[in-house]
Amino acid sequence: SPNCLMLSSCIPVHTCLCRLVTCILSVSLARANGNSYAHRGELRQAKRIVVKLGSAVVTRGDECGLALGRLASVVEQVAMLQNQGREMMIVTSGAVAFGKQRLRHEILLSQSVRQALHSGQNQLKDMSVPVLEARACAAAGQSGLMALYEAMFTQYSTCTAQVLVTNLDFHDDQKRQNLNSTLQELLRMNIVPIINTNDAVVPPPEPNSDLQGVISIKDNDSLAARLAVEMKADLLIALSDVEGLYDSPPGSDDAKLIDIFYPGDQQSITYGTKSRVGLGGMEAKKQVGNSNSLRVSHLYPQVKAALWALQGGTSVVIANGTHPKVTGHVITDIVEGKKVGTFFSEVKPAGPTVEQQTEMARNSGRTLAALHPDQRGAIICHLADLLVEKKEEILAANKTDMDLAANAGQLSSALLNRLSLSPAKLNSLAIGLRQIALASQDSVGRVLRRTRVAHNLELEQITVPIGVLLVIFEARPDCLPQVSALAIASGNALLAKGGKEAANTNRVLHELTQEALDIHGVKEAVQLVSTREEVEDLCRLDKMIDLIIPRGSSALVRNIQRAAKSIPVLGHSEGICHIYVDSEAAIDKVIKIVRDSKCDYPAACNAMETLLVHRDILRTTLFDQIIDMLRTERVKIHAGPRFASYLTFSPSEVKSLRTEYGDLECCIEVVDSMQEAIDHIHRYGSSHTDVIVTENAEQFLQQLDSACVFWNASSRFADGYRFGLGAEVGISTARIHARGPVGLEGLLTTKWVLRGDGHTAADFSEHGTLKYLHENLPVTQPQPRQMTAQRED
Repeated sequence: SPNCLMLSSCIPVHTCLCRLVTCILSVSLARANGNSYAHRGELRQAKRIVVKLGSAVVTRGDECGLALGRLASVVEQVAMLQNQGREMMIVTSGAVAFGKQRLRHEILLSQSVRQALHSGQNQLKDMSVPVLEARACAAAGQSGLMALYEAMFTQYSTCTAQVLVTNLDFHDDQKRQNLNSTLQELLRMNIVPIINTNDAVVPPPEPNSDLQGVISIKDNDSLAARLAVEMKADLLIALSDVEGLYDSPPGSDDAKLIDIFYPGDQQSITYGTKSRVGLGGMEAKKQVGNSNSLRVSHLYPQVKAALWALQGGTSVVIANGTHPKVTGHVITDIVEGKKVGTFFSEVKPAGPTVEQQTEMARNSGRTLAALHPDQRGAIICHLADLLVEKKEEILAANKTDMDLAANAGQLSSALLNRLSLSPAKLNSLAIGLRQIALASQDSVGRVLRRTRVAHNLELEQITVPIGVLLVIFEARPDCLPQVSALAIASGNALLAKGGKEAANTNRVLHELTQEALDIHGVKEAVQLVSTREEVEDLCRLDKMIDLIIPRGSSALVRNIQRAAKSIPVLGHSEGICHIYVDSEAAIDKVIKIVRDSKCDYPAACNAMETLLVHRDILRTTLFDQIIDMLRTERVKIHAGPRFASYLTFSPSEVKSLRTEYGDLECCIEVVDSMQEAIDHIHRYGSSHTDVIVTENAEQFLQQLDSACVFWNASSRFADGYRFGLGAEVGISTARIHARGPVGLEGLLTTKWVLRGDGHTAADFSEHGTLKYLHENLPVTQPQPRQMTAQRED
């Protein structure tokens, strides 16, 4: 109905949106090269891209002149994408603002000359600029705007061409064909077309002229949408001064940006405040009455244009192009599939978003933390029972994952081993979970310190959960029940992001975990992130996630540490573990320790990667036995620079002394003293686990700065089970919070509780009646619990 766009202030927003969507979806448009992209990750495939620059992006805050810094960053990004082989088009505003600056300057200059001639200098201060007509400003500004674009793109060896259009160019078939042909030819010649409405001559738009299935050109939003569909663009990026669509009034405490907008949704959305400049821009939404009475007085032009382009087969992202922290990479981030702005998709997202999952986990996690320790322990024990009872279901899902991985042929034998589950592994997991349940009895709410500050004023420091944990692990499904149990024991909410290789196994294990949690009504405390969420996007949820724990390759950990700029990351990026064989080492100890450290499980992060030997050991029986043992175990040896200098025919010289092999390979290097060994480890190690084999190790133990420092013991002891922690979420090489194997204690923080009786700070002032006592009170410590160590391979 033509009336579907004529909204009165009494129609609810979801009704307006529903009518708008019904109207737009009735347009019969077919995109020759396929439908729009369903997921953000697919935007990397976009070949032809239209970038719409709103007036607020292009112009300065005073609306007179251009924002040259923002414009330069946009040009740089567009040129970079163009040079990657993409076809870029720009729909730009700014002619009016640029012309206004020029005309104001001319008027002021003219006035100052006339006043100087006729009235004297004393009246210059009374000069005023008359209201400037927009069409005149556009006419004065078009040439200067284009000259600026041309000069900027020339810096990147990119050619541009200006195209001015009006509504008639799209409604007249011959003119539309001519426009299409011109743009196609420009793109073929690797030229960036810069398109704008010819505001110097364009007539006012006719109301509702776009309701016959063809959107009219009222502003640059509608122009960009019409152009994107006409040119069969893969992606339309609409930049303005708003972040995107919100689920409640922007600026309110509960407002959340909508990441993916599905046109079929009838949810209430908020359109933000009106853009400060431009003919189109944002339409305001006003609130009448309570929160359930949201109304709109006008439609949102960008949403209407975006929906029209989406139905025409072009994917759309609405984002902020004015924020100083993101302007320099907002366009490239969108093309790379990162979560920026609001992405319009015709495919309705399956299940809750990761933001919704995080919110559910946090709310349920607070209830979990408030449970009695026996209740949390019962949940973990029930999960342990389910691992045994449902082992056939778990192993069937795991077999599916193993078969898919084997057919794909992309996983190494070590990763396939980690992916595989067996009845023995499940039984071992169940035992470990019961140990965690036992340890959870005295974890949350334990008093660490008590102080009597004054009479009837006592201060306590107690353990509390950290909050929401994000654990990212690769092809290792046994990690899910382990970290779930540790999170439950410590009262933390958990987001688990597993590798796609173990998708079926993880799904079953997560269902069992939620079944166990449900016995005390906290089913949502552990969430499995199974959407197409990029790890980097998860690392940006700094207001929702409190700690990230990566479990996987060094490359995964490094990427997460680099991406998580505002969220602490617990873990290590590399496990470059050293064994130093001193001149006073005993032969029998050396052989056993080196063999176990390197050959027991070479892919583990606590396996030996570099063997340091004292110079005096070379050409001795001990050194010959070490080499013979390594050869017997089929360990490939790489020679360090000094070791290679002692050999006539040396093994392959190491490319880097900072190498984590993760296989039956190691580096051998020679040092002159214990101090030189310490210095070498500090320079080339990763502060994970380092070992000395000798009879006198005090200097090594005191001076070496690693998370784990061992004397006459295998590096493989750096493990939560072997330390008696019950289980571990990883090994941390950080200097704060937790270090080394991190178990239950590492997932807790503390808070201070002060119990008073009407005390005020004034009571302790110079003229007050109370004095500080600061007496330490006894704290009853829990009895240590015995745990059986289990290898975690």
